[in-house]
Amino acid sequence: MRRTITRLGPWQPHAEGLNQIILLLLLDNLPFSTVIRTQIRMQLLLFSLFGDFNNYLAFILSRAKDVPVEIRKVAGLLLKNGLMAVYNLIEPEHQQYIKLQLLYGLGEANQHIRSTCGTTISNVIQQGGIFGWPELFHTLLHFLNSGDPNRNGGAMDALSKISENTPELLDSDDAWSGQRPINIFLLELFEFFHSPHANLRKLSLRFVNKYIISMPSGLYTSKNKYLDGLFLLANEPDAAVRKLPRLKDVIECMLQLNKDNNDVVALEACGFWSKYWDAQIPSENLREYLPRLTLILLSNMAYPNDDDLLADAEEDESIPDRYQDLKPQHPCSDEDDDTCTICNLRKCSASALDVLSNVFGAKILLTFMPIIEANLSATGDEAWRDKEAAVLALGVIARGCNNGLYPRLSEIVASLIPLLDHKFTLIRSTSCWTLSQFSKYIVQDSGNKKGYEQFDIVLTALLQRISDANKLVQGAACSALAILEEEAAEKLAPRLKEILQHLMHPLGEYQKRNLRIICDAIGTLVDAVGEELDQPVYVEILIPPLLQKWQNFSIFDKDLLTLLECFTSIVQALGSIEFSEFTEHLFSRCITIIEAQQRLAKAHPFSDKDFITCSLDFLSGLTGCFDSGIESLVLQSNLRDMLLKCCRDGAPDVRQSAFGLLGDLARVCPIYLHPRVPEFLYLAVKQLKIPKLEKTISVANNACWAIGELAVQVPQEISPFVTTVISCLIPILHQSEGVEKSMVENSAITLGRLAFVCPDLVSPHMEKCMQPWCISLSTTRDGIEKEDAFKGLCAMVKANPSVAQSSLVYVCKAIASWKKIWSTELNTEVCKVMHDYQQMLTNEAWDKFMSDLDPLVKANIAKYLV
Repeated sequence: MRRTITRLGPWQPHAEGLNQIILLLLLDNLPFSTVIRTQIRMQLLLFSLFGDFNNYLAFILSRAKDVPVEIRKVAGLLLKNGLMAVYNLIEPEHQQYIKLQLLYGLGEANQHIRSTCGTTISNVIQQGGIFGWPELFHTLLHFLNSGDPNRNGGAMDALSKISENTPELLDSDDAWSGQRPINIFLLELFEFFHSPHANLRKLSLRFVNKYIISMPSGLYTSKNKYLDGLFLLANEPDAAVRKLPRLKDVIECMLQLNKDNNDVVALEACGFWSKYWDAQIPSENLREYLPRLTLILLSNMAYPNDDDLLADAEEDESIPDRYQDLKPQHPCSDEDDDTCTICNLRKCSASALDVLSNVFGAKILLTFMPIIEANLSATGDEAWRDKEAAVLALGVIARGCNNGLYPRLSEIVASLIPLLDHKFTLIRSTSCWTLSQFSKYIVQDSGNKKGYEQFDIVLTALLQRISDANKLVQGAACSALAILEEEAAEKLAPRLKEILQHLMHPLGEYQKRNLRIICDAIGTLVDAVGEELDQPVYVEILIPPLLQKWQNFSIFDKDLLTLLECFTSIVQALGSIEFSEFTEHLFSRCITIIEAQQRLAKAHPFSDKDFITCSLDFLSGLTGCFDSGIESLVLQSNLRDMLLKCCRDGAPDVRQSAFGLLGDLARVCPIYLHPRVPEFLYLAVKQLKIPKLEKTISVANNACWAIGELAVQVPQEISPFVTTVISCLIPILHQSEGVEKSMVENSAITLGRLAFVCPDLVSPHMEKCMQPWCISLSTTRDGIEKEDAFKGLCAMVKANPSVAQSSLVYVCKAIASWKKIWSTELNTEVCKVMHDYQQMLTNEAWDKFMSDLDPLVKANIAKYLV
């Protein structure tokens, strides 16, 4: 065994445990059924509960040379994810062991193992900081000077990952004995420009190039050495090494490399433009290069002949979605050189063009638009790629160049509409997207006859594309329609029936990916038109197809979440009568989903909680829609006990939704909650006492609101909690500028409700909070909740006249904030408060007070002085 600079600690893996874990990792890598794979992962999850589980993973990653590399990489991935979650909870002895193994792995012969170790080292630094690993930089420097290409590459890889995840660390004065690590490492990395190993030349050059814009002192003082090295690499035979170089030199170099025949080189160069803007270098430096740069970017946005997407794009709706069709799209990172595709270069070029349009605006159009127009008017099948790139470019610059493009809007729309019927799929899909980028201006123009005709044409064309036989076009049309719906809102009402028919018609045929997109379009439409949807004819078109789709999915199918979110939007827009016949089935299935997921969570603590949160949100919407009409369904369920479990859940999202539903149920069927109200209140109050409230502010917000609703509905149960709740609400009201407005508003309303139902308990605290309470109420929107709060305010003025008198100006401002008090009872109470104030002061003092009041406040309270 070769000598290392590291030393193993006292911990050693036990052969039996090591073999068991390796076997599970091997089995998990085999194509077993979902059930068997779940069992395997459950066993791994059980092993992870042992304190030294991560030690075994580190050993397998770095030292188990007889284990296949793929399995060692899986161990490394588990280790990385595990450390991200629990690193600071691991015993120091185990932390040290893991770090030693990771450093050992940096010298591994296999590049993938080195890379995994480098990534994990970076994550450890993120969690524990460099002061928790003081020997790291010394070890990396030793590896760079070791003469061992594996250690050289491993050290560079680790440094690269650290610079990506914690860039400030390498450029910090106190990170390494008063020295900036970046300055020391750069001097070492310049030497690798001359390395006989292409991979080391590439790694060193890539690392140094990251700092061209920020220009740390180590790079600035050695810039000639850096440039000499770059010029030496000008004729570099390896495509992966040909990249970057003084600002004008760098720009010129980038323009040339952006056209490089090697797509990876072109992509690397294209990323330079975004970094240029991120560094906030004056834009004037680029002005002279704009004509060349925009032309290069446009050229790189065109699909090449051999792009795999060209074949994939022609898949019709009958071909099932593949797994990769459903995965979210991620930008290509530096470490994925070998897997970057042309599509990344296309996207990167489009992103750079977007930045240019936002920086220079219409100035780029003078030379750019003639090229766009020429490409759009080109004929013949051989020109379709340039035509599609031109369409994409128009959409990319739509916002940044809006001042220059808006006068041409009718011409642009007229040129795009025919392309929605083009024979080439990608032209149809891209045209949908580009039209959506002009939605704001299309809707904006619809106020006149000609503009409305244009809006109508665009809407009709997109609706037709929803039923396109091609999956890519279907998704693009639905996404574009959703954007148009959001902009158009109530303008869609005259054509609502037609829109719904077009959306519902293909629902049964759409596959997973497009189902998600069309449900988003349906939800957006519902939110946009609101109460306009609340008509039987629309409900009959909308609900049955969705319900049929809903019944086809199992309760563990992720697509059920898409439909749940869609139904949530619908119930919030519909009246209870129109939706009632579908309610029982939807309610029962949500209860079943929550029950199943809570059982699953016992066996799998880290299971997906989205099913629970979506179900809770839907039940909240249903409760809001039906009010007390939901009571018959609730009384026959075990929702109360399930909801209590949700209020205890460790996931903030689940608690947020749970307390939201608790408040809704308290409002419409408090009797059902009554047996468990003290437990609900205890948990709700607990959310207000969390030290770092800003991290779970949404949970606290809903919990605060639920307390207020319970106070109104079951006042006899609230008394034991009043003092504790007020002790939490007063700091929130006093620190209102640093807290979300809705949280402050809910705190003020809840305080008012408590004051109304328990005045004797709240009154002693008024001196501490009367003024901030009134300030918050003065910015609260009118409504039932504000009425409840003011009933409490009036009660406190009666109970504490001296405190109220010292806050008279704030009380008047709060009263003046009402546009109109609709409650006769409250209006009478407010008038009595103002009359009592007037009686408390002498005529002279009252006149003086009124003359000092803000004229607007004075005018608004006049009606309460009668």
